[in-house]
Amino acid sequence: MSIEKKIIDCFEPIEVSDEEALNNSSFTGISQDSRKILKGNIFVCIQGERSDGHDHVKQAVENGAKLIISQKKLPADVGCPYIVVKDTKQAMAALSALFYKNPSRDIDLIGVTGTNGKTTVTHLTEKIFEEAGIDCALLGTLGSRYSSNEEYAETEYTTPQAPELQQKLRDVADRGIKKVVMEVSSHALDQHRVTECEFSGAVFTNLTQDHLDYHITMDNYFNAKSKLLNLLKKDSDKNKYAVINADDKYFTGLPDLIPKNIENMKVFTYGVENKADIMAENIIFAANGTRFCCKTPLGNIKVKMQLTGMFNIYNVLAAIGVGIAEGLNLKTCIKAIESVKSIPGRFETVSKKPLVIVDYAHTPNGLENVLESAKALVPPKGRLICVFGCGGDRDVTKRPQMGEIAERLCDKIIVTSDNPRTEDPQQIITDILTGIKELNSRKIFVEPGRAIAIEQAIVNSAKDDVIVIAGKGHEDYQIINDEKFHFDDKEVARDALKKVKK
Repeated sequence: MSIEKKIIDCFEPIEVSDEEALNNSSFTGISQDSRKILKGNIFVCIQGERSDGHDHVKQAVENGAKLIISQKKLPADVGCPYIVVKDTKQAMAALSALFYKNPSRDIDLIGVTGTNGKTTVTHLTEKIFEEAGIDCALLGTLGSRYSSNEEYAETEYTTPQAPELQQKLRDVADRGIKKVVMEVSSHALDQHRVTECEFSGAVFTNLTQDHLDYHITMDNYFNAKSKLLNLLKKDSDKNKYAVINADDKYFTGLPDLIPKNIENMKVFTYGVENKADIMAENIIFAANGTRFCCKTPLGNIKVKMQLTGMFNIYNVLAAIGVGIAEGLNLKTCIKAIESVKSIPGRFETVSKKPLVIVDYAHTPNGLENVLESAKALVPPKGRLICVFGCGGDRDVTKRPQMGEIAERLCDKIIVTSDNPRTEDPQQIITDILTGIKELNSRKIFVEPGRAIAIEQAIVNSAKDDVIVIAGKGHEDYQIINDEKFHFDDKEVARDALKKVKK
């Protein structure tokens, strides 16, 4: 594919080393990873938290890079033309959209952002579209797929880097799929990965403490999330909308932040506590699901779903909000919701006697929601047991908070490792324990080995106990130092359950 002179129009260059050579060039792809550069690719130097792409220009050129996009002046003998720009992340987003012919203009792209619930809401929305007979692609934490009948294709991030994202969206558009529902992380918004995407819908689930190692303050975190509103399509004849959690204190003011130049904008709120367009009332939880009355602008309807937990009530209301905003039949939306048994790694049942639940909860709010929902399922003679840890090289302030939550809600806690990364697992555990008021030897246990901790929880449980294994959910790996090792909470739990039955 030839970009030729259009490439400079993507951004305002500070310096172009060889414009004549650039104008007579064609390119085969874009990457910010010098190891993945192929012949004819454009290499974009990205300053990361741990590495600087400018240090890998030589490797990129040796691998076949035909153009370098940089934030620094490069040596004259670099080996290929280069362009110096003010912000390579923005440049990469613009370049990627141009290279793949702005695919988001050819599809209806629905972005779901928030601390918790993104994965569940995207999967529920995918199901609603398919129930309505509309093809829908999905992109997020679990990977990407073109329909719910397919296996996930792995993605490195919740929201991929701009070249991978634009390529994926182009694949979707070329397949004739018109709907894409995508998780949009705060990192992606802050780092311009989605800057050149045009969204038809924006869903805001909630905002609770997470990623403060990156954003530093909750205000910065909120500002990153709210950028999604600025990416809604401006075309007056296009359907565009926002679906907002009315019960979230950070998101109540979001409607006021919608850019004035977005015409024919629709806003739908959802909630349980505050007055909203879409509400759940008369909620009844049970081990086999949840019942409630859903009040909507299209009328009221009874829902009997297989998912449980108050957090899933909110997830379901958000997905119904998308369905209504898209003009779909309300009964179709509810039928789709009721057909969903579980989402991988989200309050996923591994065993019923004892009840073993695996969940991705890795934030204070996420853990509290899951434990409160699990506690409601504990029989009179049962106990709530939790196995959890915290990730290394991440926000340390949430660790004692999660310890306090577990102590308050559980009858037994086993504090263990999650993904320690480059941190000392014992130090992470110590940070968690500082939030626990009473280090009761009959209630609080420490076992750094995650597999041993899970086995201890299950082998020493009774049939009426409820065991929550939190933190990793769908992940099938553990990161120790800079290495990934195969590790699946569900596999370990099933192996432990076999020992109980013997």
